[in-house]
Amino acid sequence: MAGTADVRGFLGHLLLHVLVAALLAPTGGVLSLKLLRVSVPQYKVRGDMALLECQYELGGDTLYSVKWYKDNEEFYRYVPRSDTIKQSYKLDGVRVEHHLSNDKQVALKSVNLKSSGMYRCEVSAERPNFSSAEGEGRMEVVYLPKDGPHITGEEKQYQIGDEISLNCTSGKSYPASELQWFINDEQVTSQDALVSYPHLVHPHGLLVSTLGLRFTVTGNHFLGGSMKVRCVASVSPILWQGDRESVVQRVSPLLEKNIREALLLVKGSSSQCSASVVVVAVMTSLVLSTVT
Repeated sequence: MAGTADVRGFLGHLLLHVLVAALLAPTGGVLSLKLLRVSVPQYKVRGDMALLECQYELGGDTLYSVKWYKDNEEFYRYVPRSDTIKQSYKLDGVRVEHHLSNDKQVALKSVNLKSSGMYRCEVSAERPNFSSAEGEGRMEVVYLPKDGPHITGEEKQYQIGDEISLNCTSGKSYPASELQWFINDEQVTSQDALVSYPHLVHPHGLLVSTLGLRFTVTGNHFLGGSMKVRCVASVSPILWQGDRESVVQRVSPLLEKNIREALLLVKGSSSQCSASVVVVAVMTSLVLSTVT
């Protein structure tokens, strides 16, 4: 009889373990809250709307809240069981578009330079699990120049052997414009010919770049009796890198570079270019081309 009782006790414990395992088994392959993807635009042009996405699966959990933070300060929350389901909080550079925001996304209207920063989504479940998950990504807001670059320092005439001393100045932008000089379509890379200046900082953090060019005029500079000196300004978005995992959108090719250029044309007074040379076109109208 004792042996039979032991067998029954063993079977009872085994059945209990089976029932507990069945109750804890994942439903549809997901046991609890799981964060799938946090999508933050890598960069935005000032004045654009930015859409931040937070995709998740609840599994067997019930959603308690979705909260968004910028640089660790909360600016938006979605609480489905609250009297006020959607709430936003005042924060520099952050203005929430409520009618476009919900538990899976938040829309920021008319971003500015203060909108740049690290954005984090935090999803929390209700009891009994109280599980949570979070993800983040960084967004940089750029300001594209509306004018420039400008070439200054040109003389009305030059002699062979004279030094050409020019400055190229970009329009206001953020981040700072990168400047390059070209002589007859060949980029000037010699540091002896280039003069770097510190960025000029304007209100609201906008920057102006200046790069000088210094070289001595020789007959070899003239191709077909003329020499073309060109300055190119380009703005590339800042790409932030860190050691934390985040999901960001790919850079749109349309805004990958904003390029402006100014041209200085110098023409010789003779085919041999042995006499004086004169500037026949100080600066062409600014040519704006966008890489597509």
